[in-house]
Amino acid sequence: MSSTCREVRVRSVQSERRASQLDVAKRAGVSRSTVSFVINDVADAGISQDTRERVWAAARELGFRPNQLARGLRSNKSNVLGLITQEIASTPYAVAIIRGAQDSAQRHGKTLLIIDTDGAPAAADDAVMRMKQWQVEGLILATEHHRELTLPASLDATPVVLADCFTAGDRVPCIVPDERQGGRLAAQTLLAAGHRRIGFINGPNSYPASAGRLRGYLDAHKAYRAKVDERLIRTGDWWQESATNHTSELLDLPDPPTALFCANDWMAMGAYDAIKERGLRIPADIAVIGFDNREEIAAHMRPTLTSVALPYHAMGQRAVEYLLGGPAMRHVGKLKLECPLVRRDSA
Repeated sequence: MSSTCREVRVRSVQSERRASQLDVAKRAGVSRSTVSFVINDVADAGISQDTRERVWAAARELGFRPNQLARGLRSNKSNVLGLITQEIASTPYAVAIIRGAQDSAQRHGKTLLIIDTDGAPAAADDAVMRMKQWQVEGLILATEHHRELTLPASLDATPVVLADCFTAGDRVPCIVPDERQGGRLAAQTLLAAGHRRIGFINGPNSYPASAGRLRGYLDAHKAYRAKVDERLIRTGDWWQESATNHTSELLDLPDPPTALFCANDWMAMGAYDAIKERGLRIPADIAVIGFDNREEIAAHMRPTLTSVALPYHAMGQRAVEYLLGGPAMRHVGKLKLECPLVRRDSA
């Protein structure tokens, strides 16, 4: 091999090698310890501003990138937060929890490390252990729907906050949707429009969302001094077919409802099918409001569906704020976030 070829290869290897603190020190004309003090922002090291600027200029020229993990080990502050999810990463609507957490983490100069366990308990324990290896400053545990969560045994003393889930007795701080407020808002919207016979197709009784939305429906009727007809309250299974059947039965009543509140958007789709099969118009003959505000459903139904939105993005944001000691730190136990109404054409 010629000397020219060897020289080209050496230069190529040097250009691919990651620049070190020693390289920066040579370029800036200072010691390696000076570079370390500057890079790690040691305030009382007695280094002039001119020298600091010269070190950072050399670092930029060489493309030097500080080792964040090593800096975290030295400072006992990794600037990394962990988010362990259960199927959220593959769930189009709930993935907004991740976006909210990531947006907030970036604003605070933090990196968000995400692991999706696909709902397996053993995988959750393993995920916690891996997060500890990264020395995360705190953990967010999030689920794909509002429910009770059993904490991984490996958590120990790791700071943790729950998003869209809770523990028995609210032993761990959690941030969840205010299901009752959302149910009340949906029913109030229909009552304010003059409806007094409002059918309610709820989800299974075992779900916290079902219990909260039913209480909200009843609250609104009480506030308007409107009589509740128990025949108008039905229990579905979250899917279209059950809502189609319940809606057909409601429309067969001698005094059918003039409006429907469906406890999720999938069931609202089923209600639409039953209403259209009767030749009825939405909202002229019967108004419909859904819940969840799943954009891939609500915005593409005809007419577009008015729906109460779940605050996924806000839950992710507030979870990060809690871990970083922001406003959410003031609560103990369960923090409920408002569910807003997204108005479209069905009500």
